[in-house]
Amino acid sequence: MDVKVLVAAHKNYQMPTDKLYLPVFVGKELHPDVNKTFQGDNTGDNISIKNSTYNELTAIYWGWKNLTDLDAMGLVHYRRYLSLNHQKDLASVLSTQQVEQLLSKYDIILPEKRRYYIETNESHYLHAHHHEPFEVMEKVIKEDYPEYYGSFKKVMKRTWAHMFNMFIMKRQPLDEYCTWMFDVLAKVEQQTDISTYSVYEQRVYGFLSELLLDVWLDQNPQYSTYEAKYVFMEHTNWLIKGGNFIKRKITGHA
Repeated sequence: MDVKVLVAAHKNYQMPTDKLYLPVFVGKELHPDVNKTFQGDNTGDNISIKNSTYNELTAIYWGWKNLTDLDAMGLVHYRRYLSLNHQKDLASVLSTQQVEQLLSKYDIILPEKRRYYIETNESHYLHAHHHEPFEVMEKVIKEDYPEYYGSFKKVMKRTWAHMFNMFIMKRQPLDEYCTWMFDVLAKVEQQTDISTYSVYEQRVYGFLSELLLDVWLDQNPQYSTYEAKYVFMEHTNWLIKGGNFIKRKITGHA
């Protein structure tokens, strides 16, 4: 099985040595001189120029459109990986052999669910970000993909999600998911004005996309999934992170 897992990166960073992983410098069109060793997301059919608003999706789009001979493709981040254990060690992330074994049984590998407990996916998003793009996305799905609208409403009321745009998919679900997801986002982009947003909030289409994966999965139950552990390679200050989570719930988006 020919599989590649893209590692989205925006700076030089240590990478796994397993040939399963392909480091991709995202936003290469915007920052051509930052990194000379990683694969750029600006070759062939690409949306590299949109990295400031689409985040790691520019790597997914590049791989989907240009690595067409693969049997399966995935994405992780330079600090976030999938693993069968919780060890913060690049030598312990999913290996070629493990991925091939999992894909012999399942169609899609996902990170463990991220649980919010006191927040739904909808309320969590609206407490953290501008509301209009979310509302436009709901409208686009309702009007242009009505068969997905029930799944959208269902997923938005959940208190868990598969986040970070991390996955490994066989070719058929990959093609179907990317076709749908990028079409939804393109329509949202056409109908929103983010010119007054902060640099952080202009990453909106990447943020929105994190909600779409579970919507698509719910509407396509024919594809079997496996949840792998999610490993963040650097230290996380959970006191600060948890404090910000509670603050957003109380005060909402500024």
